[in-house]
Amino acid sequence: MFRFRLAVVIAVSFGFVLFLGLMLHWGSDRVELYFQRSQAAYETFDHYEQLSQKAYRHFKQRMDRLVADTPVAGAGVESSKQHLYEAMEVLRNTAINTQASGDSAEDWQDKPGELERVARFTAFLEASEYRFDEVERLRQQGKRDLAVLALSKFSEEEIDGKFQPLIDAAINAEREKAGQAREELEALVAQSRWIAVLAAASAALFSLMSGVLLFRGVRKPIEALMKGTDEIASGNLFHRIALDTRDEFGYLAAHFNEMAQKLEVQQEKLQEGRAVLEKKVAERTFELHQLNEELKRMDVERCEFLADISHELRTPITVIRGEAEVTLMEDELDTEEYKDALQRILELSMQLGKYVNDLLFLARAESANMQFEWDRLDLAELVASTVEDFQVMAQENSISVSLDAPAEPVWVHCDKQRLRQVLFILGDNACRYSNPGGHIAVELFTDGDEAYLSLSDQGIGIPAQDLERIFDRNFRSKNALHMRADGTGLGLPMAKSIIKAHGGRIAVTSAENSGSKFTITLPLISAEQDTVA
Repeated sequence: MFRFRLAVVIAVSFGFVLFLGLMLHWGSDRVELYFQRSQAAYETFDHYEQLSQKAYRHFKQRMDRLVADTPVAGAGVESSKQHLYEAMEVLRNTAINTQASGDSAEDWQDKPGELERVARFTAFLEASEYRFDEVERLRQQGKRDLAVLALSKFSEEEIDGKFQPLIDAAINAEREKAGQAREELEALVAQSRWIAVLAAASAALFSLMSGVLLFRGVRKPIEALMKGTDEIASGNLFHRIALDTRDEFGYLAAHFNEMAQKLEVQQEKLQEGRAVLEKKVAERTFELHQLNEELKRMDVERCEFLADISHELRTPITVIRGEAEVTLMEDELDTEEYKDALQRILELSMQLGKYVNDLLFLARAESANMQFEWDRLDLAELVASTVEDFQVMAQENSISVSLDAPAEPVWVHCDKQRLRQVLFILGDNACRYSNPGGHIAVELFTDGDEAYLSLSDQGIGIPAQDLERIFDRNFRSKNALHMRADGTGLGLPMAKSIIKAHGGRIAVTSAENSGSKFTITLPLISAEQDTVA
């Protein structure tokens, strides 16, 4: 994982830093050790020089006293001897202290030689005192020549032959020790420099390699994540980040894809909701449009209704007013003339009332306010009784009427009086517009779940161009207007409204001067309705 790789890089980098720190600490300790060695060598070197100077001064004073034999020289000998032994004591203490504080094996290897030199110096000084004392005894015994000869021999053999080489050896040894410490210090500095260079180069190389590897490992996931965020920001919720890794970037990519999928689902839901809302708005808009059209149609029908009333009522009212005015203008009229005028007014009033009732019926039918009394009815029985009434009306014009109906009942769900009204409208039209001696045929049959009632006549027929308009209110064909002027054009619209309210249909086929055939279709009562009834 990326965190593990990053932790390894940090740990190794920390190791390099720690190594450099330890190296610096070790180097500083070694520098301090070599410096102390050098200082100790130089101090010992100084002690040996002082010892050499004080020893020669003491030896000279002893010789001068033996040669000159003066009291002052004797006092100087004691003083120089004391200084000599003090220098010897300092050298001995320095050697002992150095041995006690020796840190390395090299120090311990050199300590016995130094202590041996100190011991040899001590032994030489004690032996020299003994020799000086012998020379002093020879001088006191009056053997001055022997004393001088012994002193000269001591000076040549002991001082120049033994003491001086010992001093030189000790000084040279300390010089070698100081030089060795300096060389070791220089070697340490060079070694530390190379170690620092190698460590720095290794750290730089490792940092470069690890940085390159980390960059190569991070670049692709970062670019993929950045591209994914750009795609999502631009609205492309179908984009997915393809990272086949198990590190933190793979974890981020997986959660990013999951987030994008949830956003996609939410967007789809929003789009679906928007589509449903738009559909509902369209449906409501369509319904409002239909209602608006219906209101417009009702307004037009209202205007037409008022126009019909004003048009159709003008003539009867004018006639009624004319009859009344003419009657009132006559001064002398008998009872029969008043009765005739009132009879004409009564007939016109009845015609006017009938027309008003027809208009109100149509207005209620179109506004869906018609009142029906629904019931289960045998249509065959209703048609049979209505045909008998047709025969009475048809006898006036010598028109025959026939009925073809099934013997078994034909059950329908209807308003008996309204359906009888439809049959009377069709029968009245057939009788009114049939030629004398004609024939009216009424037929009732069933087919499937519907009942069919047809009424055919041999009258004047309907022109082809008027067939589509005969069910319009106040419309009458030209041949009907030519034959009879007392129609209102409201019967067939009333019949169509009643049949439509019953869930049926009415249709017509006709040929001019050959007759017409009206067909009514009504739904039969189903078995379930029959059981409920």
